[in-house]
Amino acid sequence: MWRRLILILTLGAIAGIFVIPLNPVNSKILKLAFLGCIVGAWTGFTILGWKRKPLRVVALMLPFIVVLPLILPSGEIDPEELRQDYVRRMSEFEGTKYFWGGESSRGIDCSGLPRRAFRDALLAYGIKHFNGRAFRAYIEQWWFDASAKALGEGYRSYTNPIGTGGTIQKMDYASLVPGDLAVTTSGIHVLAYAGDGQWIQADPGIGAVATLDGRTDDNGWFGAPVTTHRWQLLAQHKDNSESGPGE
Repeated sequence: MWRRLILILTLGAIAGIFVIPLNPVNSKILKLAFLGCIVGAWTGFTILGWKRKPLRVVALMLPFIVVLPLILPSGEIDPEELRQDYVRRMSEFEGTKYFWGGESSRGIDCSGLPRRAFRDALLAYGIKHFNGRAFRAYIEQWWFDASAKALGEGYRSYTNPIGTGGTIQKMDYASLVPGDLAVTTSGIHVLAYAGDGQWIQADPGIGAVATLDGRTDDNGWFGAPVTTHRWQLLAQHKDNSESGPGE
């Protein structure tokens, strides 16, 4: 009887692992629930499979596999490679509906767009290069949210100010590289520079992620005062290496 109960609870935990990420809202409660499901699934699997040596070995190895990325050496991160992947991942959200608090392809908000793309790029970099620093940065950014205002204030040293300001319509783009952020001085919205005068954003007015020309397209955010910022892990990138013609 007790084994049946454990089996039901284990299956429920496994279902939670797959269902919880489908919710577009990013919150601490959901994160805790997700972690709880992982622990519950592992505990149930361990109890149910303990009498079978192959399953017992697998169960005992799983925690070490999970912890391994946290103890890997902190290797150097190539900012150019990371930046290119991050910008590409942002562009893949083009057309995704705007959803306040969202951070997935089912719905995303203005800060969720660059944050999710950068985090996914960190995870991919960590896997590709077996880089502990990238893994740990991914986990930190997954756990600690950063609003548009927080990104503009250098929350947890995620970003550094570039120094360029004004409005997107009139500011000098010479010091910007793709992936840089423009945060409104009100702290309510963030856009990301996509290069060649283009800006990508999850715009609540449009209702979706869109890429527009900061000089010529009609968008209310392009006339709002902003400050500019760069992800700290990309700060080693030289400002003038990606400047396009006329920028």
